[in-house]
Amino acid sequence: MKDMENRSLDSKQSGIRTYFHSLFDVKADMMRYDELREMMEGNTVIRGSNMWILIMAILIASIGLNMNSTAVIIGAMLISPLMSGILTMGYSLATSDLTMLRKAFTSFGTQVVISLIASTVYFSLTPLKVPTSEMIARTSPTLWDVLIALLGGIAGAIGNTRREKGNVIPGVAIATALMPPLCTAGYGLATMQPRFIFGAFYLFCINTLFIMLSTAFVTKLMGIPSRKSENWTRQKKVKRLITIITVLTVIPSVLIGSFQVYQTVMEQNCSNYLRDTFTFSDTQVVKSELDMRNHRVSVSLVGSRIPQDVIDRLEELLPRYNLENYTLHVTQNNISQADNSDAVTIALQEKTIQDLQAQLDAKQAQFDSMETLLDRQIDCREISKKAEQIFSKLSDCSCGVLSSESRDYVLLCASAREPLLPDEERTIENWLLTETNLSRAELRITALDPEEAVETTDGT
Repeated sequence: MKDMENRSLDSKQSGIRTYFHSLFDVKADMMRYDELREMMEGNTVIRGSNMWILIMAILIASIGLNMNSTAVIIGAMLISPLMSGILTMGYSLATSDLTMLRKAFTSFGTQVVISLIASTVYFSLTPLKVPTSEMIARTSPTLWDVLIALLGGIAGAIGNTRREKGNVIPGVAIATALMPPLCTAGYGLATMQPRFIFGAFYLFCINTLFIMLSTAFVTKLMGIPSRKSENWTRQKKVKRLITIITVLTVIPSVLIGSFQVYQTVMEQNCSNYLRDTFTFSDTQVVKSELDMRNHRVSVSLVGSRIPQDVIDRLEELLPRYNLENYTLHVTQNNISQADNSDAVTIALQEKTIQDLQAQLDAKQAQFDSMETLLDRQIDCREISKKAEQIFSKLSDCSCGVLSSESRDYVLLCASAREPLLPDEERTIENWLLTETNLSRAELRITALDPEEAVETTDGT
């Protein structure tokens, strides 16, 4: 008997292992090795059609950046053929095929040069020379861009080896954004702005390098065999070079990302400080600035003048908000001063607009909350009647909707001729949840004494 139980337990465990293995098996619908290699070899060949598609994609992306149109940029990324070359470089690196790696790198480098030329020519001819927010967003890559490229590369490598490709590769092209940084670098070349040249091209290099490394990792993970006839010394040199390039590429992104996190935290600390301390009835903060380089908090005030001793006490509060080593610089403008009247008027108008917008947002949130409550209005009297009709053991039913700190819930109070079983209580609770469309229900059922139950049954 014990042996049968052990065999049954082993069978269940084996079934669970088989289920999860099939669920996460990356080799299940994979292409054959020879088919995959043939596809990768084909990616190393640049055809005329690919070049024309690439040029059109570059021009479309350049127009999208120039017009600040996200939809146009996404369309350009969908038709770009750049992704296949990066996947091939990762595959050849993992399989130690230096010949394929050289061909893929040459083809990809040619595509990059042509893309830069096309985007530079466009931005040299267009009359719109002002950088847009879409361009500026491509000039400060961080560690998060490295993570996006890594995760996107893994998804792209897995999708590229499937018999049915699906929409993985276009999705990776959108997520990792290869085209916009190239076009932004072309804008920098056309306008001779180093910030756009180096910042955008650095982002492009991050995406390219880590998609390639992710592809190499997935290729190794799937057990694709390596070529044995290559020069091992050259392979070691190539891998050592890629390791050095990877480290050198990651370091600036980590530094930039760390600075951005630090900047965000300090700006939040400054905002909390101003919100908690500058609470004067006759004086308003119309402008504030956090100068991280000079460690200074600058505040412009309008209204009644604040005495210097009060300003000194406000400055002493800076360390409480993690603003150590910062100084407070306060500029006060009296409304009656004629020489600053225009500036003060503009500042007051801007402050008024901000306050009105905040009030409008608060009213809108209140309106949305009231609308939600109206949509979820519940007829508790009708539910009480239904409960007595459906559940014959219940009597004297009454219900209501109550609110806790986290959510609303329905409470049903009733009497019962006899104590309810747990299954019966769960049935009533599920019925209440269905009727009220709430996520929580509670019961308060009082079991009657036998004599009271008889009287209730007789109706006396």
